[in-house]
Amino acid sequence: MTIKAINPATGEQFASYEEMTDEAVRDAIGKSHAAFLAWRRMSFSNRARLMRQAAQVLRDNAGKYARLMTQEMGKPIRDGVAEVQKCALSCEFYADHAARFLAAEPIKTESHKSFVVCQPLGVVLAVMPWNFPFWQVFRFAAPGLMAGNGAVMKLSSNVPGCALAIEQVFRQADFPQDLFRTLMISSARVAAVIEHPLVRAVTLTGSGPAGSAVAARAGALLKKTVLELGGSDPYLVLEDADLDLAATVCAQGRLINAGQSCIAAKRFIVVDDVHDRFVELFVKRMAAAKMGDPLSQETEIGPLARHDLRDALHRQVENSIAKGARCVLGGKIGNGPGAYYPPSVLTNVAKGMPAYDEELFGPVAAVIRVADEQAAIATANDSVFGLGGGVITRDTARGERVAAEIDSGNVFVNDNVRSDPRLPFGGVKESGYGRELSHYGIKEFVNIKTIVVS
Repeated sequence: MTIKAINPATGEQFASYEEMTDEAVRDAIGKSHAAFLAWRRMSFSNRARLMRQAAQVLRDNAGKYARLMTQEMGKPIRDGVAEVQKCALSCEFYADHAARFLAAEPIKTESHKSFVVCQPLGVVLAVMPWNFPFWQVFRFAAPGLMAGNGAVMKLSSNVPGCALAIEQVFRQADFPQDLFRTLMISSARVAAVIEHPLVRAVTLTGSGPAGSAVAARAGALLKKTVLELGGSDPYLVLEDADLDLAATVCAQGRLINAGQSCIAAKRFIVVDDVHDRFVELFVKRMAAAKMGDPLSQETEIGPLARHDLRDALHRQVENSIAKGARCVLGGKIGNGPGAYYPPSVLTNVAKGMPAYDEELFGPVAAVIRVADEQAAIATANDSVFGLGGGVITRDTARGERVAAEIDSGNVFVNDNVRSDPRLPFGGVKESGYGRELSHYGIKEFVNIKTIVVS
């Protein structure tokens, strides 16, 4: 099978790659395991030295990698450069802190000596998506490799060049040749990789159905999983909010990566007293965003990653309108080439509509009017998802209190939800389980071992 790279801004194929044979996949896993056996015994200081070299490789090639992301999935090139730089920061963060995060912990007991150590598991399979093709990988790879694990990675099939480039980052940084390997395979073959006896755990970022399938296969084999799945993040605009700030924060949160982010702001739950004024300001901010050629430094919104994704989003918009939502901005597919979808705003959104119940993976905002704070909290939690959320209020103490009542893994007050190497990241409900990043993330794929000496 041939894996094709298609530019979503033009619809043109510009590269193709041959899928790996079963034998090649097994060979890659075996070699990663062999490299792991030596890597696990390497000191943290030596691992950190190589991880800092990986950070430098990323920085030295940021423009090239950003252009590759732009070509393969339509990310505006300036956003691609920022993504690569964030990967470099994550490498440096774990190079600086992994030894402390995983240091032996003495525990006082009746025995002569008791302590806890964190030891690597082995080869971890990473099943990663296309929307942040570098960052999603490095937020697993930096802590995972610093913990002493090996890794094999299946990146989404529409970003094959990124997948191979990431493997080369580690090779150029002088990591063991086969410690991190890219598997150029289709999604249908992931189950067989999970079943390989040398694969000890799985991390996946992707859709709910993909997460369920991976969790079921790994669970049947008693293999640890971490899942970061979809989201329909609620942003609560309370009656005391600074509405200029609210409109700016909400528009930025909805339009990041053309709305193709699990933690993008998606449902805007607005208290009745300020609803109309918020919508007026919000529509103006959304309409001002510049959509165009993702290779231009001025472009803020590129195309969606694939035409089928754009068409699926448009069906959700049309179905919501048919059920009573009102489109006050956008909502139309243009005639030009490329998988573009304009910034769009739906109001009068209510339960039973796709815009309320489902994840809209694109630059479409769903505005929901509520009576008061308690109704806003109830509406925010009326979702199968629980990844992120926001609260906009002038009273930060109130914001903290409301944030504590939202069922999600991340809530930001007066700002957009974003991942940060210093903070744990993950979700609840159908947004997954486990945590990435911070000291919590690096401990997901280690054996937390008790040792007692009498």
